Amino acid sequence: SVSRASPNLTFVPACLPPDPVEVEELQHFVSNSKRLFVMTGAGISTESGIPDYRSEGVGLYARTDRRPVQHAEFVRSASARQRYWARNFVGWPQFSSHQPNKAHLVLRDWEKLGKLHWLVTQNVDALHTKAGSQRMTELHGCTHRVFCLACGDQILRSELQEHFEALNPTWKAEAFGVAPDGDVFLTDEQVRNFQVPACRKCGGILKPDVTFFGDTVSQEKVSFVHQRLAESDSMLVAGSSMQVYSGYRFALAAREKKLPIAVLNIGPTRLDHFASLKLNSRCGELLPLIV
Repeated sequence: SVSRASPNLTFVPACLPPDPVEVEELQHFVSNSKRLFVMTGAGISTESGIPDYRSEGVGLYARTDRRPVQHAEFVRSASARQRYWARNFVGWPQFSSHQPNKAHLVLRDWEKLGKLHWLVTQNVDALHTKAGSQRMTELHGCTHRVFCLACGDQILRSELQEHFEALNPTWKAEAFGVAPDGDVFLTDEQVRNFQVPACRKCGGILKPDVTFFGDTVSQEKVSFVHQRLAESDSMLVAGSSMQVYSGYRFALAAREKKLPIAVLNIGPTRLDHFASLKLNSRCGELLPLIV
């Protein structure tokens, strides 16, 4: 089910309505594309009520001094894992209930029409999957899946929530503030007695199927995405400042191939100096205007 409600603009930076000239320029760009390669970032999901990290004034970094868990810390420290999973446990019911917005649905429709050749998302929120996109790579994984670092066994995050509840029947915590990627803010005192289950098969460490900060995307996945880009004739970046190299490298590759690149993002991006087209609008407001 897809929410038809008005967009949630709590975490969307202020911007002007789409300029008719810009709409026409993007329409021309999309019309000229036969095999469009699309890369999306957090800015496509903010209208579904999920905050991002970097947006001016409303992103996590602008609102707080908190930073996401680092890969090495998660692997090394039991207390870091306890803190991560406690926060994630509290935030999961809300985070997993977010629904795709108009931008996700438009990209799904472009795929059905044969216009969109491949979609790469840097998001881990599963909203493109919920919208029905299939020709897609989740570059940084997805929080809806969990795997064991030792044996590789996978389970659904929704299933893990039941294990958490069984292990922590009397544990309660009120969250103050919500962060990207499904966690919330809790105090050390609140986290202290939270129990974290081990892998059901081997007793190993459970981790979301997500590339944490400080970790790298697998070479296999990177090669696969480069192949999809090589088959494409143009690139559209939607809702990303492209500050993270794991995504930015594909824009560099597109530039090298001399593909036209359009960027739709509120605020500056790393591509602004070489993009063919830069649009400063909400994804969910501009993309539905393109036919």
